[in-house]
Amino acid sequence: MAQIKDRLVRIIRDKPRVLTRAIFWKIPHNTSEDEVFLKLGRYNKPKNWYESEALELDSPKSELTLDSEEFHNLVEFISNNYEPFKQGARAFLPLDNPYDLSNAEQVKQLLNLPDKRGVLEFLLANDVIPEDLELGLEHARKVRALDEFQYLLESDFTEGAWQNWFEKNSWVLGSDFVKVLDERAIDTHNISDFLMESYDGFLDIVEIKRPEGSLKFWSVGLDHNNYYPHSDLIKAITQSQAYIHEVELEANSVKFMERVGYVKTIKPRCTLIYGRSNDWNKEQQQAFRVLNSSYHNLTIMTFDHVLDRAKRIIGKRG
Repeated sequence: MAQIKDRLVRIIRDKPRVLTRAIFWKIPHNTSEDEVFLKLGRYNKPKNWYESEALELDSPKSELTLDSEEFHNLVEFISNNYEPFKQGARAFLPLDNPYDLSNAEQVKQLLNLPDKRGVLEFLLANDVIPEDLELGLEHARKVRALDEFQYLLESDFTEGAWQNWFEKNSWVLGSDFVKVLDERAIDTHNISDFLMESYDGFLDIVEIKRPEGSLKFWSVGLDHNNYYPHSDLIKAITQSQAYIHEVELEANSVKFMERVGYVKTIKPRCTLIYGRSNDWNKEQQQAFRVLNSSYHNLTIMTFDHVLDRAKRIIGKRG
């Protein structure tokens, strides 16, 4: 039988016929910490009983004994929850251990309330989130987004996956655009486009081609020692110009204006995101510069150009 080292008895309620008593005791161990046990019990109060008496009481109405682990967990539960619960709080974050995984779940519950905008406005209006933390969170979100971008580049994802990524991360396109007005799947296999509001308040187009697959940027041969665009790229450019023309034709229709939130359409430009440039040589880079300069309403960017621009935006090298 285990040897009891210390014992502490306390009457926690004394009524005429019933006593409620708590008892601590320790069981020592040579190789580990002493175990502390707790017994709670209600007993029929004996005649001529004195509060200082520490003898065992007969006729228990109820008893509960907690071992060391149970007792420790109970103490932790009470210390963490009693005051907030008394004040009417159903959930809270203990500040003495803010990095506990259970706290992350409670933060998620708060931020995933149906009225997300209301939650965000409340947090910002009351300075719950310090400005430096807000900026840090935004920077971390963008770094994670670029990791996703890199993963998409290294994998064979559909146009829909790229479309979803750009819709959530239009910031990678730089300060030329302030928000996505509308997005739609075009009736071709490889094209997705966005109608965007540019920094000057007018409507522009962003068109995306998959970076993977058989689509090529430059023709294999050289024409007078110059690189020239592959027929795949010429087709994408032609499609982009056709969409510019389509938007211009629809610009004054009520249906189109409602669709884009009444943002004005005057001489829309298109940004075409097409292909890879990670392995280009110096001559190809120069040819790309010349190619882009030949269009007044179209800018071509490769997926690697988008990635490099986004890295510069967040100050990330390499």
